[in-house]
Amino acid sequence: MAQTFTLPDLGEGLTEADLVAWHVAEGDTVEIDQIVAEVETAKSVVEIPSPFEGTVLKLYGEPGETMVVGDSLITVGEAGESAGDDDGSGADAGAEVIREGAQSYREEERAGTGSGNVLIGYGTSEDEGGARRRRRGRRRGAESASAAATAPAAQQSQPQGEDVAPRVINPLVRKLARDNGVDISSVKGTGPEGLIMRADVQAAIDGGAQSAQHTSGSVLGNEAPSVSQGAGAGELDARTGLTVESRTPMTGVRKVVAETMSRSRREIPEATVWVDVDATELLEWRKKLKPNAEGRVPGVLSLIGRFVTAGLMQVPELNARIDELEDGTSEIVRFDGVNLGIAAQTDRGLVVPAVADAQKLSARELDAAIAELVKTARDGKCTPNELMRGTFTLNNYGVFNVDGSAAIINHPQVAIMGLGRIKERPWVVDGEIVVRSIMELTLAFDHRVCDGGAASAFLRYVADAIENPAEALASL
Repeated sequence: MAQTFTLPDLGEGLTEADLVAWHVAEGDTVEIDQIVAEVETAKSVVEIPSPFEGTVLKLYGEPGETMVVGDSLITVGEAGESAGDDDGSGADAGAEVIREGAQSYREEERAGTGSGNVLIGYGTSEDEGGARRRRRGRRRGAESASAAATAPAAQQSQPQGEDVAPRVINPLVRKLARDNGVDISSVKGTGPEGLIMRADVQAAIDGGAQSAQHTSGSVLGNEAPSVSQGAGAGELDARTGLTVESRTPMTGVRKVVAETMSRSRREIPEATVWVDVDATELLEWRKKLKPNAEGRVPGVLSLIGRFVTAGLMQVPELNARIDELEDGTSEIVRFDGVNLGIAAQTDRGLVVPAVADAQKLSARELDAAIAELVKTARDGKCTPNELMRGTFTLNNYGVFNVDGSAAIINHPQVAIMGLGRIKERPWVVDGEIVVRSIMELTLAFDHRVCDGGAASAFLRYVADAIENPAEALASL
């Protein structure tokens, strides 16, 4: 029997992805866990394996199309079957539009055959066969068209006076409306089955802003400037009176970074401590290290990363997160191990992949792991797990030739350490002014999880290790 698989939950609140390429065609035979498609999220390019085996009956979507979590992706069955023969046991069986206020996006797991390969939001299980979790979502293609055709009749049969919840599948759309004071129930959806899309909410926002500008101009007795609804170039800005050079939608990585940083500022009462450190001994000691087989010696970032992981073992309060519980209470979650996040600037924007169990690695091993992870990030190939698993972030903004920065904590973590550039400066050593290589360390931390004493102890541990690297590494 035909089974339809939907675009799975890709993690970290990502609710949509662009279809990059198909790796199969209709009529092809696929096996469980065979890669069938490649999609690009705001974070990375993700390969999607199939949880089913059989013949590809139908592919939904074209490369370049934006798909929402829950959209039908591929239908698999037996040769000669029709995609319409899906008995409902597939991924989007019984799919319905998620309504405002819904508390759960997942349905019961289903049993079948599987290999144990798991992607965030779905996968197969060795002990339960092809069990996987499903996210309810809107159906695409002929089903959506059929629903749209019957929508008027359904609306006529709706009892008068009965409130109908607005149809919204994307939580980011609800957030956009909420943050801009738009009543979601007043927005008319233009998507299938009246689904409210981001463009619908944005149109409501723009319409409200234009209305406010017109009212303001009338009150002042002046006609409000005419604002173009085009792409932006050449348009006259009503607020400043200047010509708009361009308008760029905040999408992809930039949008995710903005949302994460805004949430961090809203929810985390952060404090910052910093210290200037003499890194001269570290640089001299590094010169004495022998290259590995590839001719590489650990970089300064990797050496400091090794000190950071050791410091977090001494001050575990900073290697944690805060979970908000359903009953309104909170709890501090500490971890037995450090997943060290490394802030990496890429063509797609800033991402923070993490090295798992970094405390178990030597400086050389950590150096190799960081180099590989950063390369993967810059290629846009990091998995959602690599981007989500960090428990503490290290940010080397010294590569941008700046001394310091008031870093924003990478929510839901509780601390981030920044490394400034290493620069020769006058320094007092044994009562004499000498030239030394100085750098600034900055630690931003969540004041809910620890006080300044613990944060300062951690920062001082790392600083002392940088100033006495041989002694520090000997004790690790």
